[in-house]
Amino acid sequence: MRAVVQDALGGPEVLRVAEVPRPEPLPTEVLVRVHAAGINPVDWKTRQGGGMAGVLGEPPFTLGWDVSGVVEEVGFGVTTLAPGDEVYGMPWFPRQAGGYAEFVTAPARQFARKPATLSHEEAAAAPLAALTAWQVVVDTAHVTAGQRVLVHAAAGGVGHLAVQFARHLGARVVGTARESRHAWLGRLGAAELVDYTAQRFEDTVEDVDVVIDLLGEEHDATSTRSLKVLRKGGLLVAVPSGVSPEVQQAADARGMRTSAFLVEPDGAALTTIAGLIDKGEVAVEVEEVFPLEEAARAHRQGEDGHTRGKLVLRVGA
Repeated sequence: MRAVVQDALGGPEVLRVAEVPRPEPLPTEVLVRVHAAGINPVDWKTRQGGGMAGVLGEPPFTLGWDVSGVVEEVGFGVTTLAPGDEVYGMPWFPRQAGGYAEFVTAPARQFARKPATLSHEEAAAAPLAALTAWQVVVDTAHVTAGQRVLVHAAAGGVGHLAVQFARHLGARVVGTARESRHAWLGRLGAAELVDYTAQRFEDTVEDVDVVIDLLGEEHDATSTRSLKVLRKGGLLVAVPSGVSPEVQQAADARGMRTSAFLVEPDGAALTTIAGLIDKGEVAVEVEEVFPLEEAARAHRQGEDGHTRGKLVLRVGA
């Protein structure tokens, strides 16, 4: 099968398409013929030696955790899926899944049936970003109606879904994004928006119950600055790099809570999310779809840092 492989850590130029052995499903696993694979910031961070490179080990390896496709085979014991089922998922994260390839194998319950209203390209954009947003908003922050939720990088892959999930739960959502994204984010459910290129969010936002920091402390001290807008007892969820000892100490001194976060595979949650998508409650934004052979160009575009929603690789027909 064709797959994007890298033999060394480095820039986008290390990515190349090669022929590799097709995996075979073990008991409880399914073999999925991949139609499209989503691209996430963790992908290019890992390619460079950060992200999940410590989990994957030394190259060669194949990146990619977001996939949408069709079940080709099922291993012994699988009862929830059958050959021909259209599925999407985030298999194996943070271990290697090899999503930038024509086939992947993983436990059946790490997949869910693809939203019927989405193409494979759109569905492949969803799993990692949607599960991150869902597990932060629902499982970690326990957002409830009437709360004020601040989402940093609201126009990004995780951000635009976090906005929608929080709005779905009845929260009043505040987002940071470039002004050019404001009208779109307003349609997704953001009630207040701050153009971070024109003003400091802490100068205009206050009394927030939950901050979802998708930028991290290393990005202009976003976590530290976010404590200024949190209510006492409020929660800061720091997604990209966790909570530094300095941020934790500052939060403790102010009577605020913090939480680091890393997404986990969750087929049951993906089933719930698919239902919301098919009902029109949640939309998935895809900025551009690239052929598998142009994975390096897709990474370059993603690293520019101004993607609206997600970038996707088209793998098969």
